[in-house]
Amino acid sequence: MIAGKISYLNNNLSYYKEWNGPKAILLFHGFGQDHLAFQPWFEPLRREYTVFSFDLFFHGSSIWATDRPFEKEDCREIMARFFKQEKIDRFELAGFSIGAKFVLAILELFPDRVTKVTLLAPDGVRVNFWYSLATGSAPMRALFKSMVLKPDRLNALLKMVKFLRMTDSRLLPFVQSQMDTEEKRNRVYGSWVYFRHLKFDMNEIISLTKTNKITLIVIASRNDKIIPLQDLESLTKHIEQNQVHIIETSHNNLIDKALEFIHVSG
Repeated sequence: MIAGKISYLNNNLSYYKEWNGPKAILLFHGFGQDHLAFQPWFEPLRREYTVFSFDLFFHGSSIWATDRPFEKEDCREIMARFFKQEKIDRFELAGFSIGAKFVLAILELFPDRVTKVTLLAPDGVRVNFWYSLATGSAPMRALFKSMVLKPDRLNALLKMVKFLRMTDSRLLPFVQSQMDTEEKRNRVYGSWVYFRHLKFDMNEIISLTKTNKITLIVIASRNDKIIPLQDLESLTKHIEQNQVHIIETSHNNLIDKALEFIHVSG
């Protein structure tokens, strides 16, 4: 595996290159993971693909040091440098959970170069209430930051949410597991606050895939509490049934279980 990076302003996007097949595929992991999240896919893709697996900002070796949100135009510049550096013209994309936000951004920015998109339990299809509340205004972002710095406040909030049954109780252990150290809390804060401008119109996404004849595959878990199926309806209702795959598994096991579908419609 060959390591690479794209430098942009004071930021670095790290990626790792595997194999040397005729087709390029770009992989973007989920929250709390790194470029190795898609490792189960590497060997099956060996003959057909050159695989590029990225570390999202605030994960792995990637660094977003600029004191402002990550914008789509930043994505355009970074990926343009990446394509030039790796001499890539046409490519496929796959993204899991929060990584799907980067896939959707790249699709919007470079639709004429994308041949296929695979979204696994994609974040960014519908804006989550808690995400919108925590990042939507300067006062709420300041409150959110204070909870990162003072976890006792966060724990008190989670207890109140559980007591008032404001969300599925089975989701709370996942939230707590992602916020139980200062490093993890900083990752949550960075990913939520600095990625808040990565928003998408699903009608536009569908239009781009049809105009540019891009194959779009959506793979999701039937009982996913992180990215519920109903949050994906604005996207999946526009896709042919044979391009939507619902798997009986958990959110965290979706990449492994989705392996059997990576060549479907390809």
